[in-house]
Amino acid sequence: MAPYAVCVRDGQLLLARSPGPDGTPEWVLPGGGMEHGEDPYDTVRREVTEETGYRIEVTGLLGIDSHRLVGDPRVGRRLDHQGLRIIYEGEITGGELRHEVGGSTDFAAWHDLDAVPALTRIRLVDTALRLWRERPPHGRLADRPVPRQMNEG
Repeated sequence: MAPYAVCVRDGQLLLARSPGPDGTPEWVLPGGGMEHGEDPYDTVRREVTEETGYRIEVTGLLGIDSHRLVGDPRVGRRLDHQGLRIIYEGEITGGELRHEVGGSTDFAAWHDLDAVPALTRIRLVDTALRLWRERPPHGRLADRPVPRQMNEG
């Protein structure tokens, strides 16, 4: 389980850059791994600060993204993995934009919302933006993707 934040300001989305599975950089939402016993609310605030330099106030719960990756054991991948990602809305309350050093990301930047589709990004960015735009009352998008094989591109 991992919480992430959608921070939109002046028509721009705050993203962090992370090396993808093949080493190609890809844009991700700030957020990520919870420490044992940590509350997701505290995790997302800590992770945003670590990855971007900003402090945020959590202003809402946008939804939950559950995804399942089914791997092919013949290529050395996990047989089955399920991830649960909590998507919060966050408002910048302080700090200054900076890049994470020695962490899971190496760069942070604001991107125009219209430019996001052209970025190399993980699927969660699109899911989170849809939750932010549509704000389904149940916190779940109507069309959920089918599990994909981990050895597919």
